[in-house]
Amino acid sequence: MKPLPPGYRLSFDDIDAAAAHAFLTTAYWCEGIPLATVQRAIAHSLCIALQVDGQGQVGFARVVTDRTTFAYLCDVYVLPTHRGQGLADGMIRALLAHPDLQGLRRFMLFTRDAHTLYARHGFQALATPDRGMEIVRPGMYRTATPPDHA
Repeated sequence: MKPLPPGYRLSFDDIDAAAAHAFLTTAYWCEGIPLATVQRAIAHSLCIALQVDGQGQVGFARVVTDRTTFAYLCDVYVLPTHRGQGLADGMIRALLAHPDLQGLRRFMLFTRDAHTLYARHGFQALATPDRGMEIVRPGMYRTATPPDHA
Protein backbone atom coordinates (compact mmCIF):
# COMPACT_ATOMS: atom_id res chain seq x y z
CA MET A 1 0.00 0.00 0.00
CA LYS A 2 1.47 3.34 -1.09
CA PRO A 3 1.90 5.72 1.85
CA LEU A 4 0.41 9.20 1.85
CA PRO A 5 2.75 12.09 1.01
CA PRO A 6 4.45 13.78 3.99
CA GLY A 7 2.12 16.02 6.00
CA TYR A 8 -1.06 14.13 5.08
CA ARG A 9 -2.97 11.79 7.38
CA LEU A 10 -6.26 9.90 7.38
CA SER A 11 -8.69 9.85 10.28
CA PHE A 12 -11.93 8.04 11.00
CA ASP A 13 -12.45 10.18 14.11
CA ASP A 14 -11.36 13.73 13.29
CA ILE A 15 -14.11 14.71 10.84
CA ASP A 16 -14.70 18.41 10.13
CA ALA A 17 -18.37 18.63 9.09
CA ALA A 18 -18.05 22.32 8.19
CA ALA A 19 -15.15 21.57 5.83
CA ALA A 20 -17.07 18.70 4.24
CA HIS A 21 -20.10 20.97 3.87
CA ALA A 22 -18.03 23.72 2.24
CA PHE A 23 -17.13 21.33 -0.58
CA LEU A 24 -20.33 19.30 -0.78
CA THR A 25 -22.62 22.31 -1.07
CA THR A 26 -21.01 22.96 -4.48
CA ALA A 27 -20.74 19.31 -5.61
CA TYR A 28 -22.86 18.26 -8.60
CA TRP A 29 -24.52 15.46 -6.63
CA CYS A 30 -25.73 17.55 -3.67
CA GLU A 31 -25.46 21.22 -4.62
CA GLY A 32 -26.83 23.47 -1.90
CA ILE A 33 -27.00 20.75 0.77
CA PRO A 34 -27.61 22.30 4.22
CA LEU A 35 -24.94 22.03 6.91
CA ALA A 36 -27.40 20.30 9.26
CA THR A 37 -27.98 17.59 6.64
CA VAL A 38 -24.23 17.01 6.23
CA GLN A 39 -23.82 16.82 10.02
CA ARG A 40 -26.63 14.27 10.32
CA ALA A 41 -25.25 12.19 7.44
CA ILE A 42 -21.80 12.14 9.05
CA ALA A 43 -23.27 11.12 12.41
CA HIS A 44 -24.98 8.10 10.83
CA SER A 45 -22.18 6.95 8.52
CA LEU A 46 -18.64 5.63 8.60
CA CYS A 47 -16.51 8.55 7.42
CA ILE A 48 -12.88 9.22 6.69
CA ALA A 49 -11.15 12.58 6.51
CA LEU A 50 -7.95 13.49 4.74
CA GLN A 51 -6.06 16.04 6.82
CA VAL A 52 -2.94 18.00 5.91
CA ASP A 53 -0.68 19.73 8.40
CA GLY A 54 -1.52 23.40 8.76
CA GLN A 55 -4.51 23.27 6.41
CA GLY A 56 -7.04 20.97 8.05
CA GLN A 57 -9.41 18.71 6.14
CA VAL A 58 -8.76 18.61 2.40
CA GLY A 59 -10.58 15.38 1.54
CA PHE A 60 -13.46 13.28 2.75
CA ALA A 61 -15.46 10.15 1.99
CA ARG A 62 -18.54 8.64 3.58
CA VAL A 63 -19.89 5.09 3.68
CA VAL A 64 -23.53 4.41 4.45
CA THR A 65 -23.59 0.88 5.84
CA ASP A 66 -25.15 -1.65 8.18
CA ARG A 67 -21.55 -2.85 8.78
CA THR A 68 -22.66 -6.41 8.10
CA THR A 69 -23.94 -6.97 4.56
CA PHE A 70 -24.11 -3.72 2.60
CA ALA A 71 -22.24 -0.46 2.03
CA TYR A 72 -22.66 2.56 -0.21
CA LEU A 73 -19.64 4.80 -0.83
CA CYS A 74 -20.49 8.46 -1.41
CA ASP A 75 -19.45 12.09 -0.96
CA VAL A 76 -15.85 11.35 -1.96
CA TYR A 77 -13.70 14.38 -2.68
CA VAL A 78 -10.18 15.78 -2.51
CA LEU A 79 -9.84 19.55 -2.86
CA PRO A 80 -8.54 20.51 -6.33
CA THR A 81 -5.19 21.85 -5.10
CA HIS A 82 -4.41 18.47 -3.50
CA ARG A 83 -5.41 16.18 -6.38
CA GLY A 84 -3.02 14.11 -8.47
CA GLN A 85 -1.09 12.64 -5.52
CA GLY A 86 -3.01 9.40 -5.00
CA LEU A 87 -4.87 10.81 -1.99
CA ALA A 88 -8.32 9.57 -3.07
CA ASP A 89 -6.76 6.13 -3.60
CA GLY A 90 -5.44 6.28 -0.04
CA MET A 91 -8.86 7.13 1.37
CA ILE A 92 -10.55 4.34 -0.56
CA ARG A 93 -7.89 1.78 0.42
CA ALA A 94 -8.31 2.73 4.09
CA LEU A 95 -12.09 2.47 3.87
CA LEU A 96 -11.99 -0.90 2.12
CA ALA A 97 -9.60 -2.18 4.81
CA HIS A 98 -11.74 -0.92 7.71
CA PRO A 99 -12.71 -3.83 10.01
CA ASP A 100 -16.42 -2.91 9.91
CA LEU A 101 -16.50 -3.22 6.12
CA GLN A 102 -15.17 -6.77 5.81
CA GLY A 103 -17.32 -9.63 4.52
CA LEU A 104 -19.99 -7.40 2.97
CA ARG A 105 -22.23 -8.95 0.37
CA ARG A 106 -22.48 -5.72 -1.65
CA PHE A 107 -20.50 -2.48 -1.79
CA MET A 108 -21.91 0.11 -4.18
CA LEU A 109 -21.25 3.61 -5.44
CA PHE A 110 -22.34 5.95 -8.19
CA THR A 111 -20.03 8.29 -10.07
CA ARG A 112 -20.24 10.57 -13.06
CA ASP A 113 -16.55 10.80 -13.86
CA ALA A 114 -14.29 8.74 -11.55
CA HIS A 115 -14.81 5.22 -12.89
CA THR A 116 -11.07 4.66 -13.38
CA LEU A 117 -10.33 5.56 -9.75
CA TYR A 118 -12.88 3.12 -8.37
CA ALA A 119 -12.04 0.35 -10.86
CA ARG A 120 -8.50 0.29 -9.40
CA HIS A 121 -10.11 -0.84 -6.14
CA GLY A 122 -12.28 -3.59 -7.59
CA PHE A 123 -15.51 -1.71 -8.32
CA GLN A 124 -17.13 -2.51 -11.64
CA ALA A 125 -20.27 -1.68 -13.58
CA LEU A 126 -23.48 -3.23 -12.25
CA ALA A 127 -23.68 -6.86 -13.38
CA THR A 128 -27.47 -6.72 -13.57
CA PRO A 129 -28.54 -3.08 -13.91
CA ASP A 130 -32.03 -4.18 -14.90
CA ARG A 131 -32.59 -5.34 -11.30
CA GLY A 132 -31.85 -1.95 -9.77
CA MET A 133 -34.40 0.73 -9.09
CA GLU A 134 -34.11 4.14 -7.50
CA ILE A 135 -35.89 7.29 -6.49
CA VAL A 136 -33.81 10.30 -7.50
CA ARG A 137 -34.48 13.88 -6.52
CA PRO A 138 -31.81 15.94 -8.31
CA GLY A 139 -31.41 19.51 -7.19
CA MET A 140 -33.46 19.03 -4.04
CA TYR A 141 -31.07 21.17 -1.96
CA ARG A 142 -30.93 24.11 -4.35
CA THR A 143 -32.72 27.19 -3.07
CA ALA A 144 -33.28 30.72 -4.27
CA THR A 145 -30.91 31.98 -1.56
CA PRO A 146 -27.22 31.04 -1.21
CA PRO A 147 -26.59 28.02 1.05
CA ASP A 148 -25.40 28.56 4.62
CA HIS A 149 -21.66 27.86 4.78
CA ALA A 150 -21.48 28.23 8.57
